[in-house]
Formats: sequence, structure tokens, C-alpha cells
Amino acid sequence: MSEKPTIPIDYVEFTSESLEETESFFAAAFGWSFIEYGPDYRDIQNAGTGGGIERNPHRAPLIVLYSDDLADAYARVNAAGGTITKEVFSFPGGKRFEFLEPGGTAMAVWAKDE
Repeated sequence: MSEKPTIPIDYVEFTSESLEETESFFAAAFGWSFIEYGPDYRDIQNAGTGGGIERNPHRAPLIVLYSDDLADAYARVNAAGGTITKEVFSFPGGKRFEFLEPGGTAMAVWAKDE
């Protein structure tokens, strides 16, 4: 019997109604730097793991996992009882889908473009 590969946590996505203030806070408090991807998104650098800040009304941080095989991860989430909340969509550099685990935590899985 072959064991399925693990799907690791790769990214944490925060939201902020005041993106610039959140960026300034994280820089001052934690020493993080940022790459601007348009007016509504910042990629967090030097935080120990990947992360981003999206201009959006407040919600809990989104935990993003990485998989080399997005279709397999999607099937595994469904089989394990996850609820898909956002079907697979593309973004610069990859694709992802979002889901709720049975306890209600919002999560996502992404894969690089092939």
C-alpha cells in the first residue's frame, strides 16, 4: 500500500479594510517587507512562511496549503468531508480552490501553473 504524500501549509492570507495601515503595522512590529501586486494585495516577505494581505472586509486568516497535484488534493478534500466554497480558479503563477473543513475553518489548496 502506498502512502499519500502530505500537503503542507504554505501560505497564510490575511485580510484588511486598511491595507496600508496593516502593512505598516506588520513592518514596524515584525520587520516584514512586502511586494505590491496592485492596489489591493501585498505579498509578505521575510515572515518565515509565505503570506499575503488582501484588501477586503475582515475575516479570519485563510490557511493555504500547497500540492503538486491540485486535482488529487481536490478529490482528497471532497472524500474527507470538506465543503468546496470556491471552485478552482487561476491567479498569477497558479491555481487554487477554497474549502471549509468540517469544523468550519476556511482553507485553500494551490498549485503552480504547469
